[in-house]
Amino acid sequence: MTHTRSVPPAEHLHEDLVAHLTRTSSLSPGEAARVVADVLAYFGEPTEEFVRRRHAELKARGRTNEQIFSRIAAELPLRRVAPAELSLRQLRRIVYG
Repeated sequence: MTHTRSVPPAEHLHEDLVAHLTRTSSLSPGEAARVVADVLAYFGEPTEEFVRRRHAELKARGRTNEQIFSRIAAELPLRRVAPAELSLRQLRRIVYG
């Protein structure tokens, strides 16, 4: 007899966090679940996508590449799962190829 364990749907994986948010804030369960999903998606963004997105955001704010790449280099270690340290040159390659 083979026993297979089913995986709960994604919305049930963080029920304890959703319950905590509804107890400690004015969020409804649905709102709390959306906040959790948004935060997980934000921190789950691959490094290359994060670098490209931040470069575009900062460029749109009128920052120079020197300012942008220094800032991105400082932000990367703060990500939920910090990637390996990337040089400014590696950051430029991610954006420009």
